[in-house]
Amino acid sequence: MYLKEGRSLLLSLRNSKKSLPFVFNTNPHLNLDPQYERSHPILKESQVLTRLENEPSISIALDYFKSIANSKAFRHTALTYRTMIRRLGDEGNVDGIQYLLHQMKLEGLHCNPGLFVNVINSFVKVGLSEQALKLFYRIDEFGCKPTVKMYNLLLDALLSENRFEMVSSTYRIMKADRVEPNVYTYNILLKAMCKNNRVDAARKLLLQMPDKGCDPDVVSYTTVISCMCNLGNVDEAKELSTRFQPSVPMYNALINGFCKEERIQEAMKLLNQMVEDGVPPNVITYSTVISSLADRGNVELALAVFCKMFVRNCTPNLHTFSSLIKGYFAYGRCHGALAVWNRMISEGVEPNFVVYNTLLHGLASRGRMEEAISVFNTMGKYGWSANITTYGTLIDGFAKSGDLIGSSETWNRMINSGCVPNVVVYTSMVDALCRNSMFNEAHCLIESMAAENCLPNTVTFNVFIKHLACGGRTEWAVRVLDGMGRYGCSPNATTYNELLVGVLQSGVKQGIDLFKEMEERGIMPNLLTYNSILHLVSRAGMVDIALQLVGKMVVLGMKPDAFTFNMVIDAYSRQGKVDTAIRVMEGLSSGGKWSPDSAAYTNILWGICNEFGVEKASSGLEKMVETGVFPNVATWNVLVRGLFTSLDNVGSVSLFGDIISDNG
Repeated sequence: MYLKEGRSLLLSLRNSKKSLPFVFNTNPHLNLDPQYERSHPILKESQVLTRLENEPSISIALDYFKSIANSKAFRHTALTYRTMIRRLGDEGNVDGIQYLLHQMKLEGLHCNPGLFVNVINSFVKVGLSEQALKLFYRIDEFGCKPTVKMYNLLLDALLSENRFEMVSSTYRIMKADRVEPNVYTYNILLKAMCKNNRVDAARKLLLQMPDKGCDPDVVSYTTVISCMCNLGNVDEAKELSTRFQPSVPMYNALINGFCKEERIQEAMKLLNQMVEDGVPPNVITYSTVISSLADRGNVELALAVFCKMFVRNCTPNLHTFSSLIKGYFAYGRCHGALAVWNRMISEGVEPNFVVYNTLLHGLASRGRMEEAISVFNTMGKYGWSANITTYGTLIDGFAKSGDLIGSSETWNRMINSGCVPNVVVYTSMVDALCRNSMFNEAHCLIESMAAENCLPNTVTFNVFIKHLACGGRTEWAVRVLDGMGRYGCSPNATTYNELLVGVLQSGVKQGIDLFKEMEERGIMPNLLTYNSILHLVSRAGMVDIALQLVGKMVVLGMKPDAFTFNMVIDAYSRQGKVDTAIRVMEGLSSGGKWSPDSAAYTNILWGICNEFGVEKASSGLEKMVETGVFPNVATWNVLVRGLFTSLDNVGSVSLFGDIISDNG
């Protein structure tokens, strides 16, 4: 090993009274005088090790390593090689490691198992598992024998890169080398099988481990049980767990599995069983249950579990608090969410960026913009810089509150901070403009998106079309739909649904034409689409078309909802077929498919009033109340109109209608 000719290294002699330069010649062709060598001290191994370990610069350390070898002031040992290789490994310099291994082999120095483990680990750290394996196959060249630790390191590295076939082949070589696998080896194999969805093979190996002279540990059976739960085999996983010593990770895997399948009661039973078995639940256990309960709206029970954590001296973490906060907000419980937030701060749990954004989203989505801005300012005080999600949340909140000034100021603040708006933020800004009837400005903003290299998407157009249609600008909305293709966008069911809302006042023909256009484009109508069309045809008394639409829904596997049934009943009532409407309602309710609501009874009463008069309708009202369905404003409106109509007082009907509308 040589440095370039002409290089030298200046060292200071430690024992001299005065620090004098000592020059090591690095020219291999220039031999030092023997008398000179004898008169100068040879470096000790401890000195070399100290210098190699303490030198901050790896390049200087390597130069020093080479220089002293070239100068013949020191003959490197296995220990100095090992130290230098370890330092190169820390820097990820695998080329340098291979070179030094080659030099060791030339100098007849053998690698010990510990050194070779370091070498393999260095290759693995830089993602060169396959190269590490190739080097490992040459282990005999370096005077070293493979160990179980080496094989485990390689197997784990191959597994981390999902090289399942190489894991299997390496394990076979391991057995051929008569290297006995240990529990860590089997755990890697179990994990490989589970990652490859071979859970049956993993379960079989787990049960065979004792026969192979290696008892499974908590990692072994937790790996398999967790995989079974993730694949939906929770009951089988629970049965398998009875064969092993109960542990916190095993219970956590089972509880997580039951929660994912929304079997909360069974998850709660396991939580109680843990305590009975003397296995104390940890923060992961409680957080899993709390998160599942909160996600499903049962925040009261989630809070009860949360309180139980404190009773059992288990400190909640950030995930615990954030799950509760998210759950409260999801069901409109802002006060509860803020109470949990305050408790989190008082407990000394510092919020992260995700939790701040969760709080912002919860407040903004509920229109509590002053509090949202306060949280936003607090983020800045604690060093959290807002990102595009943060700004987008605020702009969307202001937009839904109809606050164009708030949206605009936040937009400008975002631009000034150097944050580039994405399509979501642009869409929120389009929404803000449209809610303030600034349709031309919204259209200009959409057109400017292309210039800013941020093309609008289908959601952007859906928002614009919705506001145009609801604002009575149906023709403009249709033109926007037709022009979506210029931006590489295609309409979807939501696009047509938004447009259908606008044509409800335009007549049945335009609505049916839009419905046909959807089908021609290959866009599958959804429940909302069918209900919108049903609303049109039922108001027109077109029972046959309404029934055809319902039949089509059923054929397509769509489940009609209460609105669907109400529209069919309304269609019969408007056509004067009240008896049929009543039979349909009674048939559906007796079959358990649907429970009639106030809207259904109101539609029936409307038909009765028109056909038989208000006196007959009063008996229908009594039956309505007897079934536990109480009349609302619309119901009384129908009855009062029926009463006035029977008195031939058209003027009074009109006047009463105006009063009802003004107070609705």
